[in-house]
Amino acid sequence: QVQLVESGGGLVQAGDSLRLSCAASGLAFNTYVMAWFRQTPGTEREFVAAISRIGNRTHYTDSVKGRFTISRDNAKNTLYLQMNKLKAEDTAVYYCAASISAIEVVRANDDNYWGQGTQVTVSS
Repeated sequence: QVQLVESGGGLVQAGDSLRLSCAASGLAFNTYVMAWFRQTPGTEREFVAAISRIGNRTHYTDSVKGRFTISRDNAKNTLYLQMNKLKAEDTAVYYCAASISAIEVVRANDDNYWGQGTQVTVSS
């Protein structure tokens, strides 16, 4: 079956960096747009970033542009999110998703495959 397993979350201070990874199995990884979402308690899952199937195009939500970088290694079936200059408001559970949508229109309520999430906590 399809498995997406996130790792790399943790507790850091504002201004620090973290690199999240998402290891995929059970699917043809290079045929899916991959994305990162995040969610805090009591809120809807929020889009963060998406990357095209071959990794040549990316799309970010405005609040992370210039600080976060999404990338993928199709040979390793792995998705990454490099997060720099972290802020307290970046605190959330981060989820990776495999989508058949275009990178500009990936939505949380699409029929995506999801990982279990990894907690990122940024102290101010």
